[in-house]
Amino acid sequence: MSTITVNGVRVYAREEGPRTGQLCLLIHGWSSSWYAMSPLLPLLSRRFRCVAVDLPGYGNSERLSGRTTIVRYADLMARMVQELSDSPAVVVGHSMGGMTGITMALRYPQLVDRLVLLGPTISGRLSAWINYAISPFTMLERHAIAGRAVSALEPYMLTMIDRLMRPASFAERTEISQGDYERLRADARRPGQGRVRAECYWAMRDNDLRGRLAQLETPGLVIWGAEDNTVPLRDAGVVADEWRGVDLRIVPKAGHWPQFETPAFTRRVIASYLALPLVSTRLEDSSNPDEITARAAEFLGNSDIGSGLTLAQRTRLAAQCRVRTYPPGDLIGPANEECTDLYIVQDGSVEVWSEPGLSEDSPSRQLTTVLRGQVTGEMALLDGGRRSAGLMAGPEGATMLVLRRDRLRALAEDDPALGNGVIWNIATTLALRLRLTNFQLQMIAAELREARETQV
Repeated sequence: MSTITVNGVRVYAREEGPRTGQLCLLIHGWSSSWYAMSPLLPLLSRRFRCVAVDLPGYGNSERLSGRTTIVRYADLMARMVQELSDSPAVVVGHSMGGMTGITMALRYPQLVDRLVLLGPTISGRLSAWINYAISPFTMLERHAIAGRAVSALEPYMLTMIDRLMRPASFAERTEISQGDYERLRADARRPGQGRVRAECYWAMRDNDLRGRLAQLETPGLVIWGAEDNTVPLRDAGVVADEWRGVDLRIVPKAGHWPQFETPAFTRRVIASYLALPLVSTRLEDSSNPDEITARAAEFLGNSDIGSGLTLAQRTRLAAQCRVRTYPPGDLIGPANEECTDLYIVQDGSVEVWSEPGLSEDSPSRQLTTVLRGQVTGEMALLDGGRRSAGLMAGPEGATMLVLRRDRLRALAEDDPALGNGVIWNIATTLALRLRLTNFQLQMIAAELREARETQV
């Protein structure tokens, strides 16, 4: 466990997965903690650097100064992404964490690669069950004297509260274990959080996302329990109507916690969407060419170059790629070398280094790190020119799929639809990279202006 200070706020987080992996930010919901996302960590951490946070005011994180709002949460999470990574993150959110993730994607589309949401709050209006049976206790907790009274009476009210909460949160045929249920209920009853719970209750209502989802540029997977009595299924209808790039799944035998209630199904859907293996499937684990191609095709579904391609198209593309593995720190290719290869990082990472200058004052320096699923060498592939920067395997080494220019050209001539899809993905990747760079430059410029104004 670690504590990350963001904008002066200490945020508690559970971190798992490779440090060089793409950042995956996991955000819990109302009256909860990082533990709400724990069933997904073993799967996601196989490829991503997972950071499951306690939102300010919850778990072990300190409160925000002033009133809590969803926008403030979204801004803080966006800042955390900027501080932890130089690439967009995958954001996984549950309930209010889903609303925070969507708000973050609307405000900072450059920082969010994909969204995976479980029972996300959309309208901010929770079910009648929550509004009439649970919220009165939350409103009382907001005030110091009443909050102390509720806390004093709580040991005598636990059975009644649990009887009210269980049908609001879980399906009749739920698979949640007794241990997980007790841990989630303990998070919901954690003392000292009455004020933030009450503020978040109204913050969700004030952050109604209806009418705004059509503005989302970020693709997403949304999983909803068919028996969700916390965030009603009417919000799923808004998602289906407004969000063009969404994959919406309704899960039977699940309420508001599909990651606990139907864990195998939920993991399978997420793994399919993010092209994650349910078991370890490194390409070099097999010498069978057909198996290597099949695993490469699965991997390409969550890569820059394979987005939007069908399985058949990814399989054909994978068959044109070669697999190369480099030990840590090994030189993949120097700057200014003639090159027509596109590199797709399958495992580990690749560091991009500038060419040394003519003097000692301008040595080679690291420009960026290319992570799993990301590509480099796209310009050399397209124009057949020289490599503009040097490439070196990262601290964990690098396993890459390599696509040569002549292979892509032959493939495009034989299958124009596939060739156009690949070239479109390359162009989209370049555009997103440039937009993120411009955003980062704007943020740096704004910080410099603020520093100058402070000095004056």
